Amino acid sequence: IENQKVIYRATSAHTGKLQYGSRIVFDKNGDMFVSTGERSDREIRIQAQHLNSSLGKILHLTTEGKAVPNGPFAGKADARPEIYAYGLRNPDGLAINPQTGDLWEAEFGPRGGDELNLIKPGKNYGWPIITYGIEYSGKAVGEGIQQKEGMEQPVYYWNPVISPGSIAFYNSSIIPEWKGNLFVGGLSGSHIIRLVIKENKVVGEERLLEGKGERFRDLVEKDGVLYAVTDNGNFYKIAKK
Repeated sequence: IENQKVIYRATSAHTGKLQYGSRIVFDKNGDMFVSTGERSDREIRIQAQHLNSSLGKILHLTTEGKAVPNGPFAGKADARPEIYAYGLRNPDGLAINPQTGDLWEAEFGPRGGDELNLIKPGKNYGWPIITYGIEYSGKAVGEGIQQKEGMEQPVYYWNPVISPGSIAFYNSSIIPEWKGNLFVGGLSGSHIIRLVIKENKVVGEERLLEGKGERFRDLVEKDGVLYAVTDNGNFYKIAKK
């Protein structure tokens, strides 16, 4: 890589080594949705709820790193104008449904409670106030509640976790029963999940490539073929026979 340029720097700075998020997808106008993690440590995770922090958010940025105009928090005091949605833990998966234009996100829960969310502008997705998981120690996260007024519920969640990585919609008719389905790469789960979605609800789940012992990091669909890359550097091609 040559002539790289920093166009955006998330704040607040933190020296931890976990939960960066950092998935990027482009909208129909060529602007970017960017996910950021809340960096895991207890002293900083609450910043996922703070609108003056970039952490634990979905950001909407131009390719110059500026806030896309007219965002949900534009002009609001003590809020960063690039924030599109907030209250997220470690959003590793981000994809736009090509049929509807909706933005979907998948994130790591703590011990339990991995989530699939339909992202809407200005909405609060609850972390670390509400969660379907618990601390790795076995203790409750915060007050140990799963719902609170003003905070969104996940469309779907996993318990035990799968550690969702990349997500991708299948937008081809080559495998007709897959069209419109969402595929999720499982890291700790070591498989790929196919989710059947109807009217923004998950109505079916199938697990593919179980038993391979792979952490499926990245997924993409191209011309009716689903491609997957693993942490071991292996490349899978899933196509109609």
